[in-house]
Amino acid sequence: MTNERPSFTRFRDRLFARERMLGTFLKLPTTQVVEMLGPLGYDFVVIDQEHAPLDRGITDLMILAARASNIAPLVRIPEFSPSAILSALDCGAMGIMVPHVNSVEKAKAVAQSCRYLGGQRGFAGLTRASSWGSVGGTQHMAAQDSHIACIVMIEDQDAVEHAADIARVDGVDALFIGRGDLTASFGNDPDAASKVAEISRTVAAAARDAGVPLLMLPTSKDDLEFVKEIGASAMLLSSDHGFIRSAAAKTINDFSD
Repeated sequence: MTNERPSFTRFRDRLFARERMLGTFLKLPTTQVVEMLGPLGYDFVVIDQEHAPLDRGITDLMILAARASNIAPLVRIPEFSPSAILSALDCGAMGIMVPHVNSVEKAKAVAQSCRYLGGQRGFAGLTRASSWGSVGGTQHMAAQDSHIACIVMIEDQDAVEHAADIARVDGVDALFIGRGDLTASFGNDPDAASKVAEISRTVAAAARDAGVPLLMLPTSKDDLEFVKEIGASAMLLSSDHGFIRSAAAKTINDFSD
């Protein structure tokens, strides 16, 4: 089913407006999956450099495919570095997702790397982000600062106590609760699920009190109700790996009788 989505350049505005947006993680080094998702109505994708073999070259092409399909391309970088953020933004990403942000100091450094004005983002005038120089440098910088979403991930137990302060860092636009890493951090604890649920409520309250949006990955329809209840407005639905596995499993089961 197709829908009429606003321009991909409005992702940050829609995030701030708490519009319900649906996206997915991309881990396969290809453009074709991105092109399929556009007509289906996905609002955004997160190109996952952290957990997939996606180098700068294929990331550049995937960003191009997303923009051409009117999907907002975000990039989850492998780990925080100004150069990793700069590379993704110059290629035309509309947002950056940074894993394992567990301190105010790190959150400030991330935000600074995403911004020109008042920040430390390096300038390049001939990039996809600048429409290959079709706008002046000042206009380009202002447009980027107003359009780029800076999203930090709270996914470590030692980050939870700092979540309220991290959410209030100038330039941090949204929080993403990484429940996978949080759950893994509890090992075989039989109460891990309930502890992560309580952590999620705590982080969600921190985002709400700071007035910043919340992103989450619901794992089921029931879980979707939970993430909506605590205030998430942008949802990541599975991944390209997950889509292929679930469709392949269903197909082989359908034809095995």
